[in-house]
Amino acid sequence: MSTCLVTGGAGFIGSNLAIALVEQGHRVRVLDNFATGSIENLRPVFKEIELYRGDLRNLDDVRRTAGGAEVVYHLAALPSVPRSVADPLTANEVNITGTLNVFLAARDAGVRRVVYASSSSVYGNSEDLPKLETMPPRPMSPYAVTKLAGENYGRVFYELYGLETVGLRYFNVFGPRQDPRSEYAAVIPRFIDALLKGRPPVIYGDGRQSRDFTYVDDVVRASILSSEAAGAAGEVFNIAAGHRISLNELLAVLTEITGINGDAVYAGARPGDVKHSAACIEKASAILGYVPLTAFKDGLRMTVEWFARKNAP
Repeated sequence: MSTCLVTGGAGFIGSNLAIALVEQGHRVRVLDNFATGSIENLRPVFKEIELYRGDLRNLDDVRRTAGGAEVVYHLAALPSVPRSVADPLTANEVNITGTLNVFLAARDAGVRRVVYASSSSVYGNSEDLPKLETMPPRPMSPYAVTKLAGENYGRVFYELYGLETVGLRYFNVFGPRQDPRSEYAAVIPRFIDALLKGRPPVIYGDGRQSRDFTYVDDVVRASILSSEAAGAAGEVFNIAAGHRISLNELLAVLTEITGINGDAVYAGARPGDVKHSAACIEKASAILGYVPLTAFKDGLRMTVEWFARKNAP
């Protein structure tokens, strides 16, 4: 078993990944500044991990956690398209400078491979579906620009310095430990939280926009597969379920699962949001061995159950 560093390991995806790595017997370090993450997310493995409070923008913070690691899973970021539209400078500092610091620290520490989180947002609003890794990117938000910059740095660090890097373009990940409280929260936790608390869910736009929603366990498995897969270094991969559903359809399914009738309130579309998103996952299947195992409705049901337990008195 190897020593792994998970940046952003107190966040939604990062904490699920850290827990899975501990369960597989790996030695796990977590680096997080807790701007969006929570120690509570790591409660199941708190005694088994090394937890460091630090900031990606401080190269020394990254260096002190990368030393001796065989694999770095770089998930730390300032997430959310709307947040980046409101504050592009901070998004740039955290997501681009921070990612560069991770690659520098990993290179200098002799890390074998860095698996880093990119995003489906790099594709922009192209009407061509499904999205293929060979399509030219067209970012529509500062967040998407930062993720594309991270991909370019990853490729350069592999080709120039020999650091093995693998970029994963996550598509609309959902599941337990996702925070619904922020004004920039993702749609599924916002919908679930609203339904469980008797509030009308808010849909930005007409609700016909569609997303390739991906359950977090599938993303975690893809990330771990990426740490070992031959032929993956220097590449980027779509990680998704491989099918799409509209936000109106999503709300209908959640209404069925919860038994709560929540009529949506519609608001204006948000700047930078794409209309439709769906992934081709053939490349990830062929090279990483990635196959999504969680049916969308099953993932939603497990997510609703987790939120219901969390909200229980």
